[in-house]
Amino acid sequence: MVGVPESHNGWTFITNHARVLAAVAEDPNVRVRDIAARCRITERGVQRIIADLERDGYLSHTREGRTNTYRVEPGKVLRHPAEAGRTVASLLSALIEDEAVRGTQTASR
Repeated sequence: MVGVPESHNGWTFITNHARVLAAVAEDPNVRVRDIAARCRITERGVQRIIADLERDGYLSHTREGRTNTYRVEPGKVLRHPAEAGRTVASLLSALIEDEAVRGTQTASR
């Protein structure tokens, strides 16, 4: 099927929910298509994740014409008991910083 990102076999450290949240945090006007390409999941998968994040209060959106503008709730506490007390902001700072460092390392090679 054309346009579907290749699948990944095996486990990863970061969940697709965290990847989608980071993509939205970096660009509140990002399109579902662009999130899917960046996260290497289907557009339908992105839509399900956005619905999960909105349902649990981690994300909200407003519709402006044909564009969605997303808002991440940085103070919301992460769900898992092992991350008790950690916020979305702390997760995103690690993910977004990590991507900036990775981009710098790739550019210097």
